[in-house]
Amino acid sequence: MKKTLLSLGAFVAVLVAAVLIMQATITGPAQPGAAPSATTSAPTVLPVTTNPITATGTKPGLTLTDALAENNIDPATKAALADRLQFTLTNTTTTPMTGLEVYYTMKDTTTGASEAYYQKLDGLTLTPGQGTTIYFDNGTGPGHYPENKYSLYRSSANEVTINIEAAAPGYAPAQGTATKAQGTGEKTD
Repeated sequence: MKKTLLSLGAFVAVLVAAVLIMQATITGPAQPGAAPSATTSAPTVLPVTTNPITATGTKPGLTLTDALAENNIDPATKAALADRLQFTLTNTTTTPMTGLEVYYTMKDTTTGASEAYYQKLDGLTLTPGQGTTIYFDNGTGPGHYPENKYSLYRSSANEVTINIEAAAPGYAPAQGTATKAQGTGEKTD
């Protein structure tokens, strides 16, 4: 009886430790641009129920172009990239832009299912005249931000339309749309 209780106690201790480790991994801070390493998992990205962007600015100057969700191309090298949500934000003003944020919705055009995501673009400053490509791919380096690998974009075999809103304080929000065609298993084209 004593041996059974010791075995049960050891099992419970291991189970509690595993839950605590999983919880720390899931609730740890997501660092935009941070990539998963061999010892950590990708940041957890969960859908949001409302758009937290409260941009009330009306000044023009922020543009969103080249929105893609498949057949992606690196804008600098023109090399093919694995499919991901990507778009270019450009500051057409003479003043640097900070405090940028993005809200995007995904809609399965067959089932009507939808979900939305929000990301502060921490650390990003758009200098006057600068365009920067933003990637939602769990990649590393400037311009790379986390994505939900279980999103409609990654899991639906139907066409998925992605509507994007980008904002910077004082400026009118910029919008764009990207579409993933029917099918799954997207890859470098």
